[in-house]
Amino acid sequence: MSAVWRASRAAVKRRRLQTFVIGLVVLCSTTTVLLALGLLDVATSPFEKAYAAQRGPHTVAAFDTAKASPEQLARTAGRAGVTAAAGPFGRSVVDVPAGWLWMPGGSLTVVGRADPGGPVDRVEVLEGRWATAPGEITVGWTSGGSPGPELLGTRLEVPGSAPLTVVGFAAAMSKSADAWVAPEQMAAMRPATAQMLYRFEYSSTDAQLDSALARATAGLPEGARTSVHTHLGLKRAFSSLADAYVPFMTLFGVLGLLVSALIVGNVVSGAVVSGYRHIGVLKALGFTPNQVVAVYLMMMAVPAVVGSALGTLLGNALAEPILKVAFSGIETGRAAVGGGVGVGAWVSVVCLLGMPALVLLTALVPALRAHRLSAARAISAGSAPRTGRGLRVQRVLGGSRLPRPVSMGLGRLFARPGRTLLTMAAIVLGVTTVTLATGLTSTMLAYGEAGRGSGGALVRVEAGGPVNGRTPPLLGDTEIEERLRSLPGAPQVRARALAQVTLVGQSRPAYADFYRGTSASYATRLAKGRLPDAAGEVVAGPAFLTQHGLQLGDRVTLALNGRQTSATIVGELIDGNARALEASWETLLPLVPDPRALEYEVRLARGADARAYAEAAEAVDPALRASVSDSGNTATTTVVTFSSVFTVLLSTVASLGVFNTVLLGVRERRRDLGMLKSIGMTPRQVVAMTVTSVAGLGAVGGLLGIPLGVLAHRLVVDNVGVVTFPEPMKNVWDAPQLTGLLLAGIAIAVLGALVPARSAARMTIAAALHTE
Repeated sequence: MSAVWRASRAAVKRRRLQTFVIGLVVLCSTTTVLLALGLLDVATSPFEKAYAAQRGPHTVAAFDTAKASPEQLARTAGRAGVTAAAGPFGRSVVDVPAGWLWMPGGSLTVVGRADPGGPVDRVEVLEGRWATAPGEITVGWTSGGSPGPELLGTRLEVPGSAPLTVVGFAAAMSKSADAWVAPEQMAAMRPATAQMLYRFEYSSTDAQLDSALARATAGLPEGARTSVHTHLGLKRAFSSLADAYVPFMTLFGVLGLLVSALIVGNVVSGAVVSGYRHIGVLKALGFTPNQVVAVYLMMMAVPAVVGSALGTLLGNALAEPILKVAFSGIETGRAAVGGGVGVGAWVSVVCLLGMPALVLLTALVPALRAHRLSAARAISAGSAPRTGRGLRVQRVLGGSRLPRPVSMGLGRLFARPGRTLLTMAAIVLGVTTVTLATGLTSTMLAYGEAGRGSGGALVRVEAGGPVNGRTPPLLGDTEIEERLRSLPGAPQVRARALAQVTLVGQSRPAYADFYRGTSASYATRLAKGRLPDAAGEVVAGPAFLTQHGLQLGDRVTLALNGRQTSATIVGELIDGNARALEASWETLLPLVPDPRALEYEVRLARGADARAYAEAAEAVDPALRASVSDSGNTATTTVVTFSSVFTVLLSTVASLGVFNTVLLGVRERRRDLGMLKSIGMTPRQVVAMTVTSVAGLGAVGGLLGIPLGVLAHRLVVDNVGVVTFPEPMKNVWDAPQLTGLLLAGIAIAVLGALVPARSAARMTIAAALHTE
């Protein structure tokens, strides 16, 4: 065994470039595979995994402490079907003034809890610490990123109690509370309700949850339970955003796996085939066939192990920020890497063990073939590609009018047909990825501009009133609208009223936005139909229509406070809240005789100063609060990020495959190159011949990869359930773009071939022939 190890180590040192190429290919492939498997893992039930990691409650129930004592509530944790429970925790609702922290005002649900851990609902502290003493409060943070330490120390005045100081910010997917205080502080606030958190044995349907909660609370006084919310409602809210990423995450994952497997197989098998001469020499020196196979497997194992280890580290480093982009900022809280949506440990284990195993398995096939060859035949097989069909094709091309270096380069493609097909398959998938990424990026950029039209930033001006707990405006609705429109840079202003209505015949209520005023840019949010511009006309997003079994042209009846009005669905929005619809202002009048606007949407002209406009809008009336809401589109950022990362990775891996193919071809044909140079072939002709040998592959790969990429793009955009892309957002390619994509295949091939081609051009005749 020592002879095998010495021979393997010597071969690794002698073939530094080959070892480096194999290690680099395995590194890039491992990184791609880890991200691909991570995406496939995350795309499978992301909410369930994140919620389970945080031990989120299946049901959050509140009880009237005047009817049910803490002891009675605590006993419900031991009932049949309850697998875990926490509580009872005191719960109180406090008023929050406008402008406190980032909040517009209103109420804050506060729970008294000793620590963020426990058997149910493990809260993640993002900044600062948990409130553990009287006078302290930890506030819930539902957005992406971190709130920053500058907000710590903010004070909240609580009637009948000492002021509370913010000592930390935390997040919980369960939305069990808006803020937390110590139990001692909650006792001082004299709560009227208590909260229980339950995890049940069966929790996959609403009926199962209702039944489990009924069994757990059996025996409590009638009317003790005041409110309930379950994880299924949170899941629906989460899925409305996260599930939109599943189709393209899955597709990129599959592409990554295929390209990586093809390239690793091509590189490793080619390295073994090119070493047949070395195999023959080893046999001539007395190595047994099994020892020869062992030498080559160990030669491949060294760079494979190093490459897979480095690739796993790089993949994990890339996965964290990428998944944070995909799953931060969702309305159910933070479901980022720290929250449970991340690359599982099994993915790293599979990459660390699987990639070296793939390399060894790929090397084993040609090594076993060499195992059966005699020393003389192995040396002969390693000296040049086999003749036959390849030679006949080269003779045909040689008789054509093509320049001699070009015809010779094209002919070399047929010398190793198996290697050529593997390389072309990698280029095809690389071009497919580039085409898919280009299409998705164009579609998502257009989607990000939906609703903007030719306008600039969007400013939302919130009005005061009972809805948000602020003083009503001094001016009337129409007067505020006119004043806002008269400010510089505000050609488009719409007033918005919000109401929670009931759809007659439907079991769940819906939120309805009623708009007054025109906005030309609003039309770009439509996927089908037209805008609501008269009484009795509404529009909604695909998620709302799907959940309620509705489509364009259907009539619905809206009910509010004992009043009803009929409306027709005249348009489908590109996207929208699964529980919300939009309607004309005239549709609101039969439901609310004297409605007031909740806010005003102002689409500024291009180039207008949004901050200056916001300040001017707040000066119109003391009750107005303005904010600039165009802070970017999360879905667009996520798709573009994923597309860019995988395009770079897969293009790099494909180029490395071409690089290896050309490098092996140059080594196999050293003698031929020396003879060609000796009869007058110039370095430029050598480069042209070498690059031409793969440029044709690039062109064919482009022709095959473009339609596959277009098909994959259409497959993705047609299967995003929460978004309906209109045809202009799907048809994103024109002739110049398709030409550029064709050139992308050639570019992948040429870039991979350029370095070994220049190396072959610089090779001297003596160096090429010195082994003959």
